Amino acid sequence: MRLIPPLVAALPLLAIAAAPAPEISLKYPETPRVDVVEEQFGVKVADPYRWLESDVRTEPKVRAWVDAQNAVTSAYLATLPGRDAFKARMKQLYSYERFGTPVQQGGRYFYTHNSGLQNQSALYVRDSLNGPGRVLIDPNGWAKDGATALAEWCPSPDGKKLLYTIQDGGSDWRTMKVLDVATGQTFPDTIEWVKFTGIGWAKDASGFYYSAFDPPVEGAKFQALNENQKVYFHRLGTPQSADQLVYATPDHPRYGHAASVTDDGRWLMITTTQGTDRRYEITVIDLKAPGAKPRTVIKGLNYEWALAGNVGSKFYFKTNKGAPRLRLVAMDVATDNPVPQQVIAEDKAKLESVNIVGNQIFAEYLTDVKSEVRRYSLKGRRLGMVPLPGIGSAGGFGGEIGDSETFYNFTSFAMPTSVFHYDLKTGCVTPWAIPKVYFNPTDFKVEQVFYPSKDGTRIPMFLVRKKTTTGPAPTLLYAYGGFNISSLPGFSPTRLAWIDAGGVLAVANIRGGGEYGSAWHDGGRLQNKQNVFDDFIAAGEWLKANKITGRDQLAIQGGSNGGLLVGAVVNQRPDLFAAALPAVGVMDMLRFDRFTAGRYWVDDYGYPSKEADFKTLLAYSPYHNVKPGVAYPAILATTADTDDRVVPGHTFKYTAAIQAADLGTRPRLVRIETRAGHGSGKPTDKVIEEAADLWAFAAYWTGLKVGTPAAGK
Repeated sequence: MRLIPPLVAALPLLAIAAAPAPEISLKYPETPRVDVVEEQFGVKVADPYRWLESDVRTEPKVRAWVDAQNAVTSAYLATLPGRDAFKARMKQLYSYERFGTPVQQGGRYFYTHNSGLQNQSALYVRDSLNGPGRVLIDPNGWAKDGATALAEWCPSPDGKKLLYTIQDGGSDWRTMKVLDVATGQTFPDTIEWVKFTGIGWAKDASGFYYSAFDPPVEGAKFQALNENQKVYFHRLGTPQSADQLVYATPDHPRYGHAASVTDDGRWLMITTTQGTDRRYEITVIDLKAPGAKPRTVIKGLNYEWALAGNVGSKFYFKTNKGAPRLRLVAMDVATDNPVPQQVIAEDKAKLESVNIVGNQIFAEYLTDVKSEVRRYSLKGRRLGMVPLPGIGSAGGFGGEIGDSETFYNFTSFAMPTSVFHYDLKTGCVTPWAIPKVYFNPTDFKVEQVFYPSKDGTRIPMFLVRKKTTTGPAPTLLYAYGGFNISSLPGFSPTRLAWIDAGGVLAVANIRGGGEYGSAWHDGGRLQNKQNVFDDFIAAGEWLKANKITGRDQLAIQGGSNGGLLVGAVVNQRPDLFAAALPAVGVMDMLRFDRFTAGRYWVDDYGYPSKEADFKTLLAYSPYHNVKPGVAYPAILATTADTDDRVVPGHTFKYTAAIQAADLGTRPRLVRIETRAGHGSGKPTDKVIEEAADLWAFAAYWTGLKVGTPAAGK
């Protein structure tokens, strides 16, 4: 197997000392106020920047405001020392070959590959395990700005066709196309208005199942609520207008449906959800029985049911029913009333994912936020462990019942994603792609600490720094804290540039995430959301008390729900932080459910229309709790004009509010990217440009001396 060759030596040291405050007079653009006051449950709530919710693509006044804000921000960032040095170092750190985990179908191996600084990864195929790869799809020529990406993809069961989706400008909307693998030619079939879809090929590759929404009204593509998702079957060679409606719930317009086909091709499984909670109904259709109707075998949106695989009508599910840290059960879906039978019991560790490949069960567990992978027989008998290179995160293990091989990946804070081949017959593990990079991983230290939150809860936190970094140092504190999502160890070239410059990275695994199962998630949502902010504030206090960082050396960052986190804690403890970087944040907690996917988030945030939830939301909403007369940290918020997940109006309104208030002398700026959505599909050059701006801003306000140190041997 060809491994990735080593890269050449790095650039020489370029040290830049912290400079005095940039000599620029900050005059924020004028933001008109409107007289909007609404009374909810006896509380009068002002919303003076409601007009900034309008779509920047269609409203000239909002576009003019965005252009003015970007002009001020760009002028300020141009004065900061270290921005070019960060950019140069990030380019080095990104300059390594990256391989995705292969998917095998029909004897062919499909995988993504990026040579280093390509804006988008290309899709490759090999006709044998060790054969040469050839390009199937290279999206780098799709758009001049590199912002059109290859998103989801799935080969047909015979490996002869490939279904793929196109993402333009970072939007959640997808266009589906089909490719002939042998010739590379694209079929004329085109499917539109697809979002949050599953993909399920028919066993004979005659067509596929997908989920779509009705076309939105003119001008509302990026802001209208996503409702009435339906499952269709598309037969190759026919127009989308002829697609067969397979499943819909018009009486429940807020239900979402994702379809998949079991590996044996017999069953179509439809997973129904209503929000972001992993609470599902499971409906099956026997595809071998002509005219078979959908049959719901798991009713009630109460628990998680994630399919690990099937043997005939025996389905194996990962579930949290009766197991907050999850377990594996099996049930016969052909019976009238399937009864779950336990296969693998709940453990002290959290069961993160399960896959059945080659008559074995591969179960990934999180033990204090670190991966371990256990193997079991189909009856639940323990067979052993899968070897991992160290402390980090594992994934992959795709395949089918009859396969003799699988692939898995592993990454950590100082180790890029590496891919391994696992021989199921011999248990032999072989490196498939081990990146060679512009740094020496042994130069860095990764440790895990535990600290007490306000209520005494023990919170884990990773600390990453160079071994030569000592004493209080400028520190970047990151967390997410929501939606049952775990913040796992993983490699990031942009983060490593901060660490390589002498900064510390701290990743706090606060409540609201999924690190310890359902109880950890429940402890940080709805009426318990304040725990998330308390956990994050306690992390900052611990970092200072233990001299990891010092006075005016702490910057904080978070995106999406994490952007909400940063906005909320800055309002609650502005004295604790030197700089804040809220990205694509949910900032108006009273109107989040009115746009695109926002209505899903009520599972974590609650309903603004319900009095108890309203009071909780109003108490921490970043937009509504700015505190005039208090000195705030330096703030650089970021969003994008094509974000149709968390619409940019959240950040626009928040920025207007903090610029209008008397919050001290430090800058309060916004950086608004063009043709880049919530994050996925963003081209490499835009990622580097944005991160260089953010790190230069944080470095200046925390006193980090910026440079591009020479790489390790």
